[in-house]
Amino acid sequence: MVKLPTQAGQQWLDSVMPGLSLPFSSPQDAAHWAEIMGKLQTMWLDFQNEQARKLTAEKPAIPTMSDPASWMGLMEGWFNLSPLARPAVQQKLWTDSLNLWGKMVSQYGLGTKDQPVELPREDKRFADPRWRDNPFFALIHQAYLMVAEEITAMADAVEGVDPIKKEQLRFATRALLDALSPDHFPLTNPIVMQRALETKGESLIKGFSHLLDDLRRGQLTHTDNHAFTVGESIAATPGKVVFEHPMFQLIQYSPSTEQVGQIPLVIFPPWINRFYILDLSPQKSFVKWAVDQGITTFMVSWKSADASMAEVTWDHYIACQLEAIEVIRERLKVPSVHTIGYCVAGTTLAATLAILARRGAADRVASATFFTAQVDFEKAGDLKNFIDDQQIATIASLGKEGFIDGRYLAATFNLLRPNDLIWSYVVNNYLMGNDYRPFDLLYWNGDTTNLPAKWHHAYLCDLYRDNRLAQPDSLEALGTPIDLGDITTPCYIQAGREDHIAPPESVWRMNALLPHADKQFVLAGSGHIAGVVNPPAARKYQYWTHEGPAHTLDDFIAGAKETAGSWWPHWRAWLAQHDSATVPAKGKRAPGGRGDSVIEDAPGRYVRER
Repeated sequence: MVKLPTQAGQQWLDSVMPGLSLPFSSPQDAAHWAEIMGKLQTMWLDFQNEQARKLTAEKPAIPTMSDPASWMGLMEGWFNLSPLARPAVQQKLWTDSLNLWGKMVSQYGLGTKDQPVELPREDKRFADPRWRDNPFFALIHQAYLMVAEEITAMADAVEGVDPIKKEQLRFATRALLDALSPDHFPLTNPIVMQRALETKGESLIKGFSHLLDDLRRGQLTHTDNHAFTVGESIAATPGKVVFEHPMFQLIQYSPSTEQVGQIPLVIFPPWINRFYILDLSPQKSFVKWAVDQGITTFMVSWKSADASMAEVTWDHYIACQLEAIEVIRERLKVPSVHTIGYCVAGTTLAATLAILARRGAADRVASATFFTAQVDFEKAGDLKNFIDDQQIATIASLGKEGFIDGRYLAATFNLLRPNDLIWSYVVNNYLMGNDYRPFDLLYWNGDTTNLPAKWHHAYLCDLYRDNRLAQPDSLEALGTPIDLGDITTPCYIQAGREDHIAPPESVWRMNALLPHADKQFVLAGSGHIAGVVNPPAARKYQYWTHEGPAHTLDDFIAGAKETAGSWWPHWRAWLAQHDSATVPAKGKRAPGGRGDSVIEDAPGRYVRER
């Protein structure tokens, strides 16, 4: 039997985490930790047996760029092209490693305890003092940061590779380096080790339980999923479902003012997620705020795709937008409506406007507002790394039942910000064993929807890969060619400064493609979600506007005026310019009243379907 070096081990532990006892410092402790290890092993074996008993067919593999294992082949194939293969570069890496070692020895070996340790590299992942209090953990994370820095530079310097493949290599390199960070492993993370010792291993049990639960549901959990109820704590703005289609329900919200604007508003949210991103808690709800502003507000609630939607294409979504507009015009007896399109629904709204214009019916839409929507996909950001022929073919294989499981899409979006949306939760949930905190936005983020496979494939090919929407008459829908240059509808274009899904440069390009429309471009602080969902009462972020011509986004920023807080009031003032008349909030302006036939209370059935 090997004798544990308890005395030396305790001395080391005291130097790292004073006041804590080595797990095996006594027979009782050894027995306790043996029990912990036994529990972990039993949990894993039970999980394996449980999975083996399941009779459901296996899901297809995660798309290639969503599977880190596949990146190894990508990087291996290009290794010989990388500067890492050059002896001079290898020698530099070796020399840099020796220099780092020398600095660390000098800091911790020859320095005095009164002198603060000065490390050559900083990163927010290692901001906790415990990463620098002991030379072991300091050296680990500093060596990691140095190697990551060198390898990233080498990936940037690769030559002789197609630009698209090179960008994929950069993306894969960043993702793999993020995954290998020492804070993601218990024995190289001093915070995790201290937590395990303080809880006598119970944090490991709890964290492993969280991991197994997520493996069962096939999705990373970000928040307490029992803390929210759709229709009660979120998506709770009062209203009625006034129309139903196989692909969407139309919600009309109850007025909260005696007078409302004559022209109603219909919101088209992205069908990639649930509509209630715009109707979270009452304090964050754009819908409630709009209703309180005296706007008769309608919301489209899309149906999550199933096998019955196998033949759905982009034409069907455009037809749904056209039908929603017509239903509202007829219901309220108005000639036109205001519209909002968010993300992919904004892309679709642009096509809808072009079709209306080509058909001579542009006057049915009084204004169009675009939330982080792209129509020119040349600069579409990191999502382009998932859109080559190999990736598209792999993703298409996931839709054999006629739809794409929303969990795969969620994993892809999470990979765009892995440290914020994946690894921080791996550490917090699995390694630390912390309880989930309630957060409505993250609950929404995990409430995934399925996508029609045929639509999804065409969307990736026609828009992301081939950028056909930016080419006049290259695409058609419902038998009508699409030319965005036909649009004359007044447009409010909002972009997020830190948007990683619809980068501001990409959104900005809409301006050039709408030469005959009266346009207002606004750059909001934050990103794809927080840049949109920013109520005035929160007093967060800022937005930028620019008076006069600006030919590029850089020109816009250079001459922009910054305003603190939410851009929502600015949008409301812009909308008022196109809708100054008011009418009483009576009759069908108040859904569900006498003589008004409605289907059910908001938020309706479709948003609850899984």
